Amino acid sequence: MLTQPQGKDDDLVTGSPTQPQVKPSTIAFLRRRRDAYQVLETLPGVEYLSEANGSRASMRRDGLFRRALAGSDVVAAYLALLFAITVVKGGAVSLRPAAVLVGPFLVLACKAIGLYDRDQHVLRKATLDEAPSILQVSALYALTTWFVETMLFHGRLARPQVFLLGAASFVTMSIGRTLARRFARAATAPERCIVLGTEADTARIARKLSSSPGVKAILVGRVALHADDDPVATAHDLLGKTEMLAQVIDEYRVERVIVASDSPDQDEILHAIRLSKSVGARVSVLPRLLEVVGSSSTYDDVDGMTLLGVRPYGLSKSSEFLKRTMDVLASAIGLVFLAPLGVALGVAIKLDSRGPVFFHQPRIGRNGHGFNMLKFRSMVDGADRFKGDLRERNEAEGGLFKIQDDPRITRVGRFLRTTSLDELPQLLNVLQGNMSLVGPRPFVPDEDALIEGWERRRLTVRPGMTGLWQVFGSSRIPKSEMVKIDYLYGANWSMWLDLKILLRTVPYVLNRRGL
Repeated sequence: MLTQPQGKDDDLVTGSPTQPQVKPSTIAFLRRRRDAYQVLETLPGVEYLSEANGSRASMRRDGLFRRALAGSDVVAAYLALLFAITVVKGGAVSLRPAAVLVGPFLVLACKAIGLYDRDQHVLRKATLDEAPSILQVSALYALTTWFVETMLFHGRLARPQVFLLGAASFVTMSIGRTLARRFARAATAPERCIVLGTEADTARIARKLSSSPGVKAILVGRVALHADDDPVATAHDLLGKTEMLAQVIDEYRVERVIVASDSPDQDEILHAIRLSKSVGARVSVLPRLLEVVGSSSTYDDVDGMTLLGVRPYGLSKSSEFLKRTMDVLASAIGLVFLAPLGVALGVAIKLDSRGPVFFHQPRIGRNGHGFNMLKFRSMVDGADRFKGDLRERNEAEGGLFKIQDDPRITRVGRFLRTTSLDELPQLLNVLQGNMSLVGPRPFVPDEDALIEGWERRRLTVRPGMTGLWQVFGSSRIPKSEMVKIDYLYGANWSMWLDLKILLRTVPYVLNRRGL
């Protein structure tokens, strides 16, 4: 834990006998910074005059990410253009020297839409999250190239070439940006973070930082918001109190402050955020409000007063119709194309152990109605009879039952679970209308009986084959957090959210995390 220096360093930091003292090294870096922020009460008379060590590291990281992304976008622009004019022979087209400008144009378009500035604000730098923006830039790139084709080409572009240019640029930019981020992430040190909040919030954030793919960060410790926090009773290092925040950021080379506060004193939180930004640290806020209203709320500006428009929970009739249409089409197509695989898996199950191919399990679906969920059988026949004998080995919390090395699983069943192929028969549940491709986890009746109050709002949405909790890692999430994630899915629903979850399910399965 940091200790406050006992001697007076100079009149700028003495203030009053009750004011904290600050290390001379901290004052040195503060004196070098000049910006719009005035001296806060913790450091009376001092202006923030330069960047902290953590800020310089953040700037180097941000610069590397920007250069890597810009380079990949330039290469993507040229590759997409060459692909479009060589693959489709609709027009006799050859390049003029001015065609070299398409690369810088694409970079300029990406900069204008904010595709180089997003990474510095977030911990999880994922290309999939910016796919809608990449699609907009790709469409703009194709249309602009078409409009100025006389400057760029000998000949004229055919309409198929224009469409192919837009599609190819979206693919090449997405792949290029993914690879560029992997390179930049590997070439930079982990981002140094502290939590401004309680020990419970710090432990939760630490688990997320260590398990989330795409995040490269370390938690240095935490800064307490309340004077009654006991550093001896905490698992994470208590680096100081809020009045020592500037000193902590400097001494521990902090690059990002994660604010996780339930304090009713909003002035104290605003004070800490302004101070963190003043000394060059990035700031991320864990908003309690979004745990209720969701992140899809709309910001409304009324003459400088910002209001948050909260959307109703669940899906509108038109959204429900669109989601159901996509479910029917996708499940029907999937059943047709996966039928040979299903037959092969059924034969393997029968040869491996006695019993039926399919396992029917009662689950609770939309609006609390029960249904039988289908799976390929992965356990010995009658496995539920042995559940009581194994209950002492249960590794899940909150009434759930899960064993890492369950002895009831068959040889073929273990393969089915690790590849998630045991879930394929649920396409029939989707086609019947009992389930959706994406949605909350359908609990068995015993588990559902433990869900009470507002948490039951999750049943407003049709349960899914996959969902946010599966992508995050179902075996690592306690039930209390799982139902909150399911609730937020209903609060934030969009077709793009469903598509993102489906796309993220693919690497989840390929990484064989399905047990």
